[in-house]
Order: sequence, then structure tokens, then C-alpha cells
Amino acid sequence: MAITLVNPKGLPEVDAYHQVSIASGSRLVFIAGQVAWDAQGVTVGAGDLAAQVERCYLNIGTAMAEVGGSFADVAKLTAYVVDWAPDKMPQLVEGVTRAAAKLEIAPVPPATLLAVAALDVPDHLVEVEATAILD
Repeated sequence: MAITLVNPKGLPEVDAYHQVSIASGSRLVFIAGQVAWDAQGVTVGAGDLAAQVERCYLNIGTAMAEVGGSFADVAKLTAYVVDWAPDKMPQLVEGVTRAAAKLEIAPVPPATLLAVAALDVPDHLVEVEATAILD
């Protein structure tokens, strides 16, 4: 694996992700923002942020498998959440936790969360993009 995840001393330890990702691979993989679509383009989990976060992560896992990697090779995530408010954090964490269990990964790589007014499809509550490193 080309990724080492670290929680440096002096920074808070966050359950949902690590603070630092050290990449040692030779190929960068950039995955377009994934939304809660299944393989047929049907939205999964309409109105359910946790279900949509889970699906976004699973879609990233699918994309990584196609290029010969896995979610464990992801070095950085950026999530765009519609109408973000701190009270949505438990739903976001639930979706990440469910996806992590299915993808068989422990705390995920560094992540940034950005609040947005809307996404391309009104039913989409979240979009997640990823950068990965492969050997």
C-alpha cells in the first residue's frame, strides 16, 4: 500500500478520519465527485444523508477497484454537503462508518467537508471526491 495514515501528536484525534496521509506511490488517481447513484444512475437513499454518504464511499471503492486499487489507497477526500449544519454530523459519521465496514477499512484518510447550497440533482445531499496513490 502506498498510503500511511497518521494522527500527529499535538493535533486532535478524530474518529472519522486521520489528520495526515503520507503517499509513497508513483501513480496519482483523481476520482470525480461521486454522488449516491447506483450503476444505473438511480439515486440511492433519497432524503437519507447517511445512506448517501455510504453510497458515495462505495462508489469510490468501485472506481478504485477498476484501476487496480482499493479504498485503502485513497489519500484525501473532499465532501460537499448540501445545507450543512453541525447537527448533521451523526448522520455523516454513520454513513462513513457503514461504508468503512463494507470496504473493510479502519478510519479513513484526511477529509475536508464543505457546505454547499445545492448539487446537480435536487435529491443529492452529498458528493465526495477522492485522490489516491497507487504503487
